[in-house]
Amino acid sequence: MDLLTTLVDKGLRRELPTRDEALAVLATSDDDVLDVVAAAGKVRRQWFGRRVKLNYLVNLKSGLCPEDCSYCSQRLGSKAEILKYTWLKPEEAAAAATAGVAGGAKRVCLVASGRGPSDRDVDRVSRTIEAIKEQNEGVEVCACLGLLSGGQAERLREAGADAYNHNLNTSEATYGDICTTHEFSDRVDTVQQARAAGLSACSGLIAGMGESDEDLVDVVFALRALDPDSVPVNFLIPFEGTPLAKEWNLTPRHALRILAMVRFVCPDVEVRLAGGREVHLRSMQPLALHLANSIFLGDYLTSEGQAGRADLEMIADAGFEVEGTDTVTLPEHRADTAAAGCGSGGGCAPCDDDGSSEPVAAGAGAGAGAGARTDLVAVRRRGAGTNLPPNA
Repeated sequence: MDLLTTLVDKGLRRELPTRDEALAVLATSDDDVLDVVAAAGKVRRQWFGRRVKLNYLVNLKSGLCPEDCSYCSQRLGSKAEILKYTWLKPEEAAAAATAGVAGGAKRVCLVASGRGPSDRDVDRVSRTIEAIKEQNEGVEVCACLGLLSGGQAERLREAGADAYNHNLNTSEATYGDICTTHEFSDRVDTVQQARAAGLSACSGLIAGMGESDEDLVDVVFALRALDPDSVPVNFLIPFEGTPLAKEWNLTPRHALRILAMVRFVCPDVEVRLAGGREVHLRSMQPLALHLANSIFLGDYLTSEGQAGRADLEMIADAGFEVEGTDTVTLPEHRADTAAAGCGSGGGCAPCDDDGSSEPVAAGAGAGAGAGARTDLVAVRRRGAGTNLPPNA
């Protein structure tokens, strides 16, 4: 297929595909899905070999968020019967993090519900970061606390944070359809603040919320322009009690096409297979390892994930290896760019490459037809905030 040959060549040279090409990946037929995976897999192996980075989530504060993000079980007005608790103590969070590290995680992601942290919250998280790093030599810590105010990113960096996560989630054009309490530009601003403070930027998307293929391409191109080091690709977990509970728009094959498109647009970035993989990829999860070089281990913030042991077995059975703490995740050119503080997006491609091309319609709902699998959506009842051991 000429399209895939072109995209592989561009990916190996770190060149941005056109929007037409990205849309064409999403429009490929199920008959061609293995060809798409094989092509994107060549790009993935060029920059990351067969390594898989493991990440572990610790939910520091669960539920009761004042924001109205429609996809979130912790949102204002959510009737999802999730765990609700206030801030974990630093020693409690450190114990949860240590369980993840013992399971093979290289990065611990500290997440707290809410619009954004107060200065007191930043102090609390700073103490938590210090406690985790005291107990786990070499572990990376990523904070995800919502919208940042002036100076907060710098304080987190001084406390030892390595990265900051704040996802764009969907395209700017449709952002108002999923959230009204803040804007797309607020999220962009927070990612930029994190980068300016010297934190590794982590920002991704959620697929399966009823968006069109054009929306998916638009948000991935917006991410490419921000040039984060990590791009988590989440697939909507349709929690009962949230506005998107009935949104079942993905098939495993379309989820693979989405991951492939992200890899072609962001060839040398840590693409993370994130929330919802068990729900929407199901038995096709091992194929996704040929596209993503990073996954979350065990459970998510408010939902259960695949057993940690099963994650490790899946990685080994697929012929991949867990990335160790002594290995730098990013390719050398990206690591060098980050160290130099380039904010122009030069880590991904030549700075003058804007990839400009008008999108063409690929047809909304190309992934439809999956059918509801509510049996795969389980609320987390173990780990952080409970007396039960975590899944790691």
